[in-house]
Amino acid sequence: MSTTSNAAKPLDAPPAERRLKAPSWVTGLLTGSRGPAVGLIVMCVVFYIATPYFLTQNNLLNIVDQAVILGLLALGMTAVIITGGIDLSVGAVLALATMVLGWTSHDLGWPLWLSALVAIGVAGACGLANGLGVTFTKLPPFIATLAMMSIARGLANVITDGQQIVGYPEWFGDLSTVRYLGVFTFVTFVLVVLYVAGWGYMRYRTGGRELYAIGGSSEVARLAGISVRKRTVLVYTVTGVLVGLAGVFLSMRLDSSQPSAGTGYELDAIAAVVIGGASLSGGVGSVTGTLFGVLIIGVLHNGLNLLGVSPFVQQIVIGVVIALAVMVDVLRRRETR
Repeated sequence: MSTTSNAAKPLDAPPAERRLKAPSWVTGLLTGSRGPAVGLIVMCVVFYIATPYFLTQNNLLNIVDQAVILGLLALGMTAVIITGGIDLSVGAVLALATMVLGWTSHDLGWPLWLSALVAIGVAGACGLANGLGVTFTKLPPFIATLAMMSIARGLANVITDGQQIVGYPEWFGDLSTVRYLGVFTFVTFVLVVLYVAGWGYMRYRTGGRELYAIGGSSEVARLAGISVRKRTVLVYTVTGVLVGLAGVFLSMRLDSSQPSAGTGYELDAIAAVVIGGASLSGGVGSVTGTLFGVLIIGVLHNGLNLLGVSPFVQQIVIGVVIALAVMVDVLRRRETR
C-alpha cells in the first residue's frame, strides 16, 4: 500500500529568503555624492527657517573659513579610507606640527617660512611612519595610527613642556583673515586648489584608480601588478603633509601654537568622509562627497551655535549623523549586491 506525503509546501508559499528593496529613486539618491548634497541643502533650509542670521554673506563665508582645517584633514583621510585604512593620528600630528612651527620660529629664531616647511615635513614623516607600520610591519591601520596618535601628542607636549606659544607676525595671521575679491582668503584659496587637484587625480589619473582597487581587494590589486605597499605608504605620507599644512593654517588662525590643538579632529575627519559617501570597508568614496561631508559638519556646528545649542549636545548630534551615514552605507552596499 502506497501513501502520498502531505509535507509538500504549497505553491504560494513565500520564498525562503526575501529581501525588501528600496525604491529605485531612493537607491539613486544614495549613490555617489548626491545623498550628501541633498542632505546639505535640506540642512541649510532648516537653519534658514530656524534663524535669520544663517543665510547671510558673512556667516556663509565664516562657515567656509572654519571648514578649512577639517577640509584638509578630510581630504587626506578620503584616500586613506578608500584604500581600506584609517588614520587616528591626524589630530595629534596637527598639534605636533603647530608646536614645531612655534618652537623653531620663536625659540630657535628660524625664518617663519622655513619653520612652516619643517612643521609640514615633520607631519609628513609621521604619515610616512604610519604607512611603513601598516605595510612593512603588518600592523593594522587602527593600531599603527593609534600608536602614532599617542607619540605625536606626547612630543607636542614635550617640546615646550605643555606650554603654548603665542604671537606671530601680523602678515602671517592676515593670510587667514584678509579676503581677496571679497570672498577668498589665502587659506581658502589653497583648500579649493587642493580639492580640485585631488578630484582630478582620483577621477582621471591611474594612481587614483589604483587606490580604489587596493581598497576593493589588496591581494587582487597586487596580482594585477599594482604596487600596493608603495601606494599605501604614499597615501599615508601625503595625508601627513596635508595635516602639517592644516597645522600651519591653524596657527595662522589662532595666532598661537597649542599642544592640545586638534583634539577630536580625527573623529570629525572620519565623519566627514563617511558622511560624504565613503565606505569604511574601502574601495568607495570621492573627493566631491568628502567636500559635502565637510560642509555638512561645518553647517551643523555653525547652525547649532547660532541656535545657542550646547557644545556637548552638538557632539551628540554629530554622533547621530555619523551613525545615520554608516547605516546609509550599509543599505547602499546591500542594494548593490
